[in-house]
Amino acid sequence: MPAPPFQLQQIDHVVLRVRDVVGMMAFYCDVLGCSIERRQEAIGLIQLRAGRSLIDLVDVQGTLGLKGGAAPGHDGHNMDHLCLRAEPFDQEAIVAHLAAHDVRVAEFGTRYGAEGEGPSQYLYDPEGNLVELKGPPDVP
Repeated sequence: MPAPPFQLQQIDHVVLRVRDVVGMMAFYCDVLGCSIERRQEAIGLIQLRAGRSLIDLVDVQGTLGLKGGAAPGHDGHNMDHLCLRAEPFDQEAIVAHLAAHDVRVAEFGTRYGAEGEGPSQYLYDPEGNLVELKGPPDVP
């Protein structure tokens, strides 16, 4: 089999189907530091800049969102988790910041990511999506 005529570089964007666009924008911008890149309100899409990648929020009641069926909920999500590379990575400072914003924090651990093994903090966004903040790889 021939190799693909391209090489993958990074995650370009992740699309989340959401019930509360305003609440999710506040979480991803105010708590995690994203910025609003572009709004396409006619189709129910807000694109947030997350470093070199985008997080797209699709309103489940908008033109695009209605094509995806029922909204994500307690019994099912539209993804397992979203991993965002974060630096510097000071776990105590990160958890204190999340607590100040009443964010539900999950387990901390060392996990493998695109750059290798390193620190990782799980948390939940307002609609129950699991988000991972991934630190730099451990130095041997």
